[in-house]
Amino acid sequence: MRDAVGSFVGWPSDLIFPDAETPTRPTHKVGKGISRRIESVASQKEVLGRKLKNAAKDIPTTSGTKSQIMMRLEKMVDESDIMHGAIRSIDFDEGVFGAAHFEIIAKEDMQQLFEHDELGIAVIHTYIWYMYVTLMRGTELCNRFNFIAASRINATLITKNPTSVKNDLVDRFMAAGDNTTPSLYFLPFNSGNGGHWVLVAMDLSRLIVYYLDSLSGDWSKYPSMKKTVDAAIIKFRSKKNYRNRKDITWVRVQCPQQNSSVDCGFFVLRFMRDIIALNRIDIPKMYFEEYKSYSRAHLDEMKDELCQFIVDQRII
Repeated sequence: MRDAVGSFVGWPSDLIFPDAETPTRPTHKVGKGISRRIESVASQKEVLGRKLKNAAKDIPTTSGTKSQIMMRLEKMVDESDIMHGAIRSIDFDEGVFGAAHFEIIAKEDMQQLFEHDELGIAVIHTYIWYMYVTLMRGTELCNRFNFIAASRINATLITKNPTSVKNDLVDRFMAAGDNTTPSLYFLPFNSGNGGHWVLVAMDLSRLIVYYLDSLSGDWSKYPSMKKTVDAAIIKFRSKKNYRNRKDITWVRVQCPQQNSSVDCGFFVLRFMRDIIALNRIDIPKMYFEEYKSYSRAHLDEMKDELCQFIVDQRII
């Protein structure tokens, strides 16, 4: 056998089975990853840039048209039992939302991507999972950015039981440590019943709440949301015996504005993606110079990233 090392051995073509089996669930749970230390903000941005570039490699995108990876995933969905009512259950690890979480993916969720339609919670959460796994896991970014599940904090639930929602928000704050150093909690907030998406980003250490809305207006459109967020921050600081040195400051960020009636969910995801990629806890009131506006290509890029991630994780 030693003499055969390095030689070529022909193999019958009928015994080659490429990609013979596609599991209906991910072949592995998302684990803790390999912990590594990022030495500086500059090097961290460089690492994030490489990760984003690698995540999008081999994904040729032309604005307004479907990329190769999207067409590949669409074909996989068309040939799967999802088209006949089956679903996929995805397990997230605790690092994403501070507790164990699972998401259900069905045909309509995939069609939101393929048809560039209004996004529901499942797609919002799955892209958050992508950002956590691809950009954050195993780095100190997990101490700087945290996600809050939109399924636990939204206008519909606040109307039904504001106290329960407030307590859920406090529990999420408690799960992440002492929060004495600057960090951001991202809350993709929905106005209810599949309505408008906005992003609320909370810095508990400096008592600043950033409000990013791809339509005109501010948090006064959602007074119950603001009341619930403020009450949760105050209760959290009380439980931690932190003194409220000042009032909570809300900042209306002049962020990119949508032109289409269905883009609000895509914009909220892009807001989070850019903030993490730039590694910025402080969000400028006039937003970041690098991202003054979003083109359709910016949104298509995210869809392709998510399509590639879904294929890589063998969700379909």
